[in-house]
Amino acid sequence: MGLIHKDTFICFDCEATGLDPEKDRIVEIAAARFTFDGMIETIEDLINPGIPIPQPTIEIHHITDEMVKDKPPIKEVVGKYLDFIGDHIVVGHAIPFDLALLDAEAKRANRGSQLLKNRFLDTLRMARLYGESASNSLETLRKHFNIPAEGAHRAMSDVIVNIEVFKYLSQKFKTTEELMKRLEKPVQLRAMPLGKHKGRPFRDIPVEYLRWAAHQDFDQDLLFSLRSELKKRKQGNLFSQASNPFSNL
Repeated sequence: MGLIHKDTFICFDCEATGLDPEKDRIVEIAAARFTFDGMIETIEDLINPGIPIPQPTIEIHHITDEMVKDKPPIKEVVGKYLDFIGDHIVVGHAIPFDLALLDAEAKRANRGSQLLKNRFLDTLRMARLYGESASNSLETLRKHFNIPAEGAHRAMSDVIVNIEVFKYLSQKFKTTEELMKRLEKPVQLRAMPLGKHKGRPFRDIPVEYLRWAAHQDFDQDLLFSLRSELKKRKQGNLFSQASNPFSNL
């Protein structure tokens, strides 16, 4: 693999009925083949999911049942996307979710899918590594890097913004290989990204909560950050006991 700005990538994004790849269905999908010099090819489709789109989800992406009622079901277009993605490196924001969603749809359509074997670059984790944006949402990163808005939170507009964010977040890396290698290791987060302590630095979170959270099904970066803080506290306690000759009395 050569220099990162010479490589070809696929960026793709799905809008869905919800956040469970097994139960939820795709309502819109967009993909772009690109290099750092620009777009090579793009494809996008609205999809009839065959189930009603819940109102809270409509409020996010503004795709209604009416808009998709005459659109094709995923089984008619999934092959086109599998071929388009091929074995390219896939780029996207929290991309494991989109890969799982499309893979589940492909399997339901009885299509062989190798998607979960594709190498990928998750711009959410790259943003954590960069660490200089107020939050790591795509919209906050767009504003942080002064990238023009592409309109609604829809699949192709997200892909276009995501590609620009990816270019900014890749700047420290000469080769794709170097970036891949760094993302194999967990990234230390600066603050709790979710739950009742969202936004608080780990050092300010009660130890009972840290212990509970460290055993949840969170992603590797969050678990690493929680466990690092617990380790630090344990060492801190040992140190304070060692320096206090009366601690055992």
